Amino acid sequence: MSHSDIGVIGLAVMGQNLVRNIERRGYAVSVFNRTTERTTEFMASLPEGLKISPATTLEDFVSSLPRPRKVLLMVKAGAATDATFEQLLPLLEPGDLLMDGGNAHFPDTERRLERAQAVGMHYLGVGISGGESGALHGPSIMPGGSEDAYAMAGPILEAIAAQGPGGTCCTYIGPGSAGHYVKMVHNGIEYAIMQALTEVYDLMKRGLGMSATEMADVFGVWNRGDLESYLVEITEQIMRRNDPETGEPLVELILDTASQKGTGKWSTQSALDVGAPSPSIGAAVFARIASAMKAERVEAEAVLEGPGTQLGLGREDVVEDLYSAMLLTTVIAYAQGFRQLRQASEEKGYRLDLAEVARVWMAGCIIRAKLLVPIGDAFRADPMLSLLLTAEPFRTMWNEHQIRFRRLVAAAHTAGISVPALSSALDFADSYRTGRLPANLLQAQRDYFGAHTYRRTDRDGVFHTEWEAE
Repeated sequence: MSHSDIGVIGLAVMGQNLVRNIERRGYAVSVFNRTTERTTEFMASLPEGLKISPATTLEDFVSSLPRPRKVLLMVKAGAATDATFEQLLPLLEPGDLLMDGGNAHFPDTERRLERAQAVGMHYLGVGISGGESGALHGPSIMPGGSEDAYAMAGPILEAIAAQGPGGTCCTYIGPGSAGHYVKMVHNGIEYAIMQALTEVYDLMKRGLGMSATEMADVFGVWNRGDLESYLVEITEQIMRRNDPETGEPLVELILDTASQKGTGKWSTQSALDVGAPSPSIGAAVFARIASAMKAERVEAEAVLEGPGTQLGLGREDVVEDLYSAMLLTTVIAYAQGFRQLRQASEEKGYRLDLAEVARVWMAGCIIRAKLLVPIGDAFRADPMLSLLLTAEPFRTMWNEHQIRFRRLVAAAHTAGISVPALSSALDFADSYRTGRLPANLLQAQRDYFGAHTYRRTDRDGVFHTEWEAE
C-alpha cells in the first residue's frame, strides 16, 4: 500500500464526505471502517483514479501512513471513540497525531488528550460543523489542543474548510479541549435559534392561520435582510416542500417530537458550571424534552383549559412583530453563547479569541449568518466585551425592536401559545438591563433559613440577622 498524507477512520456519511473533500484538495487518504463491508461499498462508489486507499485492518491502515502519522477519527462519540482510541494507541508511536472529529463531550477530550500525551503522542479535539454537505464542500472547523499538533494538521484542515467573508473557516482555537468546547456552544446557540424558528412557525400557523407557502414567503423575505442565515434559508425550503403522496406540506406530516444528541444539554450544564447566563439555550433543550412527552401532552390537552390560539392583532402587524422577536432572540442567543465562551475561556485557560470564533462560524457551519460579521467586528473592537447586546449595531437593534418583541411575546402568552425561547430571551435582556433586581429578597430568605449572610447597600461588610429573634 502506498503512503498517504492522512488517514480517516469511520466511514459513515460525514466520514465519507470528508475523505472526498480531503482527496479533492490534493491529499492522499487512507481509510478504515470497523465493518469491512462499508469500506468496500464506499470504494465501489468512487470513480477510478482517486488517491484513496482502503485498509481492512488497523495494522495495515497505520502502516500506510508515513511518520509522523496523522489520523482523523470520525466515529460515534463516546464509547465507540474510546474503543477505537485504545485499539490505535499500541499501533501508533510518539510524535504521531490523533484527531477526534466527532461531537465529543469536552471532558472526554481532556481525558484522551492526557492519555495521548502520556505516551508522547499529539492529540487534537476537532469540532466540525456543517453536516453532510459541509463535510463534502467545506465545513467550519474548530481544532483544539497543542499548537504543535495544529501545525502538523493545520494545512490539511484549512484546505478543506469553508471560505467565508473573513477567510478560511478554520483556525487554531486554543489548548486542551477548546475546540470541542467551542463546537458544543455552537450547538447550544443552534438549539436556541432553531427553537425560536419553531415558535415563530407555530405563531404563524396557529396564531394567524397562515399556509405553508405564506410562511415560506415570509422566511424568504427575512433571509434577504439582517436575518440572512442558513437556518432561516432551510426553514423556507422546508415550508415549500410538499409530500409527494398526499400533496400536503411535508412539515405537517412529521411527528412533533424532537430528539437531541447531547450537545445542547452539555452546553447548558457547562453554562451552569461556569456561571454563565444561557437561559435561551436551556429553554430550547427543555422544549425538546417536553416535545418527547407526546402521549402526555395529548391527554393534557383534553383536560387543561386555555384560550383560543388566534392572536388578537392584524396579520401584517404580527408578522412585523415576529421579525423583531426573531431578530432579537437570535442576537441574544449569540450573546449568551459568546458570554459562556468568554467565561469558560477564563476558567479553563482556553485563551479564546472570540472575534476569530465568529470568523470561523461565518461559513460552513449550521449557525452561519450575516449577523456574525458585525459580531466579529464587535469583539475585535473590544475583546473583553461583557455582552454582545450592549455593542453596536446590536444596541440599536434592541432599542428599535424591543417594543414589538414585547408585544409579540405578550400576544403569544395571551393566546396560550408556548414560546420558551422567545420569552426567555426577552426575560434575560430585561434582567440584564435592570440595575436593581429583586435578588435582595432572595438573599434575605437565604439568610433567614440558612444563615447564608448578606451584604448591604449602605455599608461594607458581611451581615447576618436573627430574623426570628423579635
